[in-house]
Amino acid sequence: MSDIDFEGEINRKFADGAGILAAQGLPVHDDFAHTASTLRFNDGGSFRIEISGVERLSTLEALIDEADRRGVFIHRVVAFAAGATLLDPSELRAFAELAEERGIEVVACPGPRSGWDVGRQSVMPEGIATGHRVRGIDNMRFLLDDCQRIFEAGLRGVLVFDEGVLDVLAKARANGDIPADAFFKVSVYTGHGNPAAIRVIESLGADSLNPVGDLSCAMLGAIRSQVTIPLDIWAITFDSFGGMNRLWEAGAIAEVAAPVYFKVEPGESEASMYNAWQDPEFHERLVRHKVRHSQILLELADRTHPLVTPSPAPELSGV
Repeated sequence: MSDIDFEGEINRKFADGAGILAAQGLPVHDDFAHTASTLRFNDGGSFRIEISGVERLSTLEALIDEADRRGVFIHRVVAFAAGATLLDPSELRAFAELAEERGIEVVACPGPRSGWDVGRQSVMPEGIATGHRVRGIDNMRFLLDDCQRIFEAGLRGVLVFDEGVLDVLAKARANGDIPADAFFKVSVYTGHGNPAAIRVIESLGADSLNPVGDLSCAMLGAIRSQVTIPLDIWAITFDSFGGMNRLWEAGAIAEVAAPVYFKVEPGESEASMYNAWQDPEFHERLVRHKVRHSQILLELADRTHPLVTPSPAPELSGV
C-alpha cells in the first residue's frame, strides 16, 4: 500500500525524522538551551588559539615575536597552506625545532590535493562545491609520501581534506606505518556542519575538525553533544569565506562547544594569503595582525565569560 491513500490521507507507517534521529542517538533539534559543555582540554582549558598561514620559518619567528611582545600564547599553527612539498627538508626541520622549543602545536598541510593535478572541476564555480577531495590513487600515494616527509622532519600534525585519506592515515597509525603520535585535523573544505556527519568523521580517526564557519551556538552545541574531539571554529574568517567576525561570541561559543580551537584568519582569501610565492614580509605582516586579533579575542572572552578559560601556556625552560 502507498503511503498516501486514495483520499489523499497520509498513512504514517514509518517513523518521522525526529523518530529516526532519536533512535540513532542523535539530537532532534539544535541546542537552543545552550547547554554548557563539560569537556575540556587535558590541561583544563576550554579553548585555545589557532593561527593558519604560517608559511615558513620567518613567519613563525614573526608570530612568536609578536606574541611575546603582547604577552599572549598561540597554541597551534596551521603551516604551509601552499603545501609542505614546497619547503625543503631543512626548512621543515628548522620549523619543527622552533615550534617544539616554544611548545607550539603544528598542523602541516601536505601537498598533493585537488588543484595540484590536471583536473579542473574543483576550480569551477559549481565544481568547487565538491571540496578538496583527492582525485585518483596516484595522488593519494603522493599525498601519503608527503605526509611521511612531514613526519621525518619532526612534525606530527597533518591537515586532511578527504575522508578516504583520513581512513587510510588512521589505519596506518594503528598499524605502526606512521608515527603513533601523528594527529589529524580535518579541514573545513570537507564541508561538514551537523552532528551525524561529524560523528562519522570522529569514528574514522579525526583528532579535531573544522566545521563550516557560519554555525550558530545552538548548532555547535548539538554537534558537541555527539562528539568529543576538539572543534576548530573560526573567530574571524577571511573575506572569501564570508568575513564573519565572532570575537564577541567567542566566550559563548567556548561555553557550549569546548574544547575549541579558535581560528583567527583575517584577510582577503586563501588564494591571496597562502601561497609560496608571496614575499616573506607579506606573511610576517599578516601573522602579526592575527596575533593582535588573538589578544583581543582573549580579552573579550574574559570580559563576557570569565569562567571560560584558555589553556595555559606551557612552562618552558630558558624562555
